[in-house]
Parts: sequence; C-alpha cells; structure tokens
Amino acid sequence: MQIESIRLKNFRAFRDVTLKEVPRFCVLVGANGTGKSTLFSVFAFLRDAMQGNVSSALVKLGGSKGIREVRSRDTSGPIEIELKVRTTLADGRSRRITYELHIDERNGRPVVAKEVLRYNRGNRGGRPWKFVDFAFGEGQAVTNELDTVTDESQLDRETQKLKSADILAIKGLAQFERFPAVVLLGNLIERWHLSDLLVRGAQQEVQAGYAEQLNTHGDNLSLVVEYLYNNHRALFDEILDRLSRRVPGVTSVQAKPTDEGRVLLKFKDGAFEDPFLARHVSDGTIKMLQYLVLLYDPAPRPLLCVEEPENQLYPSLLWELAEEFRAYAQRGGQVFVTTHSPDFLNAVQLEEVFWLVKKDGYTTVHRARDDAQLAAYMAAGDQMGYLWNQGLFPGAHPA
Repeated sequence: MQIESIRLKNFRAFRDVTLKEVPRFCVLVGANGTGKSTLFSVFAFLRDAMQGNVSSALVKLGGSKGIREVRSRDTSGPIEIELKVRTTLADGRSRRITYELHIDERNGRPVVAKEVLRYNRGNRGGRPWKFVDFAFGEGQAVTNELDTVTDESQLDRETQKLKSADILAIKGLAQFERFPAVVLLGNLIERWHLSDLLVRGAQQEVQAGYAEQLNTHGDNLSLVVEYLYNNHRALFDEILDRLSRRVPGVTSVQAKPTDEGRVLLKFKDGAFEDPFLARHVSDGTIKMLQYLVLLYDPAPRPLLCVEEPENQLYPSLLWELAEEFRAYAQRGGQVFVTTHSPDFLNAVQLEEVFWLVKKDGYTTVHRARDDAQLAAYMAAGDQMGYLWNQGLFPGAHPA
C-alpha cells in the first residue's frame, strides 16, 4: 500500500494543505516548528481513534482542550483529513482508496461530521464508488463482493447506527472480511509505526520477556534480537552482515538471559576474545542495529515515520541508511523521514523531498521537483544537502 495524497484542513498549523504524488520514500525538511512532526501526528490520531474513539484521540493529541487545541488557530469549521491510498489486490490489480474524515463539535462534544470511503475500481473508468458513507453516528456500508458488481446500482448498502457519534465507522467494519477496502485501510492505520529511536534505553538490561518488533524508542532491542535469532535465523544473519559492513569489527550480536531474569545485549569484536556489553558499545553501533532490526522486520509495517535518523550516527553512514529506507519502500512499505542533516539529504533524490514553510502562523508545503531551479541543479549533478545548505529551499533554512 502507498499513500499517494494527504489533504489536511484546520489541523494545527495545516490550515489548508495537500501533499500530492507522495513517493514511497518521502523526506520532509523544514525549520523547527514548521509542522514536520505534526504531519506524523495525523497518523497517530487516526490510529488512536481506531483503537478508542475520536474524543480520546483528540485528548491524547491536544490535552484537555481536545478539538480546540488541535483545530488551527483563528479558524472555524471541521478538522478535515483526506488520504488517497494506492493498493494492489491479490489479483494484481491496482486500486485507489480515498478516505475522508471530518471532525467537528456538537453540544460541546467532538463528533464525526463526515466519514466517507470511496473505492476506485482500477481501469474500469468512471467516478469512484462510495463504500462507506456515515455522518453523526449513522450511515451505510456496501456489503457485497466487489468483483461481482459491474454497476453501482448493484451495490448492496447496509444501514448501520453506531453507539456514539464520536466512533469511526471503519473501526467496526475493518473487523469483517466482507468490507475489503475498509480492511486494507484499517491495516495501514493500525500498523503505522513512529520510530524515534533512543540509544540509552537499548544499552540497558531489560526485564526478560517477549517482543517481535521494535517499539517506538527501540529500548526493547535485546528482546527483538533474541526473537530474531531464535525464529528468523537467516534474517538475523542478514542484519548482522549488514551491520558488520557498516561497523567494522563487529562479528556477532547476542541477547543473553541472566539468572536475575534480565536480558543483556552483547557484541563480539573479532579482535577480542570476550564480548562487550551494549553499554560499552558506541551509540552509532546501537543506533544502526536498531534501524536494521526495524527495516528487516519479518512482518514489515506498511508505514514507517522516522524522526531525525541522523542523531548519533556518523555522517558517512547516513547515505547508506537512506539507501536502506529506500530499499524498504521498494519492497512494498512506505517511509516518511524528517531530517535536518545535509549529509542525509545528499543521498535523497529530487522527487523524494518536500519542504515545509511556516508563514503568518500557518504551514505551506512545497515539492522539490516543482522548483525549476532545484531540478536544474540536480540534473547537473548537484546534491540535495548542498543545495539546502546554500539556502535554495525558500523559507526552509538549515537549522
């Protein structure tokens, strides 16, 4: 699955913006406070609303003020989120799902004022069909198999009423296979992952337990390493091989349980007989291992959002890390990255970059490939990081 377009209206600094033709590997650049992290919070909001309801998701995002804190300053009307997602079905055909969500207030409480899911049937032409259409807790959803229908009039629409007007209709419908478009969208939202890796937590002993995937901060690294070693040995060996090529000397990584019920992460350097505990290994080595474990997950997430991957990494490793992100995207996932690093940007292609500018309190989004000057410099062999350092991204000055 791939997000092709994101439209936001009245969502914090995004009063009315659209990111169009979003690539599988998307890099966001901008000064502090322009809204790079806010864009990631859109996915967090949708996931939290799927797990609970819109009211709780707004509180988690905006504190006690809820919708008033999330809605753009000095604006009225609903918060609007629209995602256009391209997916390939089992039969190999490409389809586009459009999900539109409007959040407003009624009697001082947040409500879903509009929730529509449209499904483009690929190469059949014509306008997309509405498969979910709800407002204020009531609406309809299509229940018959999509491939048996040749005309919109043949769609079977089932009327439903939700328990509350602040519940997403797709939350319930995504549990049923008879709503395939909703299931696909729900999978993308629920399995979204924000990666804001911290080294210190991963260097410490952790309580023995079980983990198949890295959490947001990567402090369960030793548990995931243990899981990969025991259950996905070929993949673990691939991760170790890639780590050893980037950090010379590392010949093995082990997760060792202790008698006290904890798990230690140990690294072996070929020049020494005894392994090192993780707390004695460089921050860059831990950080690179965290990223490799994240990117070579046996159950990869459809969407990764990564905050400033340059932290704790030697500049020469950033080019290779960018290549790893791109490879993950080419294998079928999608990666959004925020960065302030010219070294990381030097590894990025023209069509992969958007920059954010804040003016008069609101953010605008610019696509690098639409800037004729940037395109000309890149065609002549220049690199993104150097161009950014020279101030050629108007309004997005290097931090």
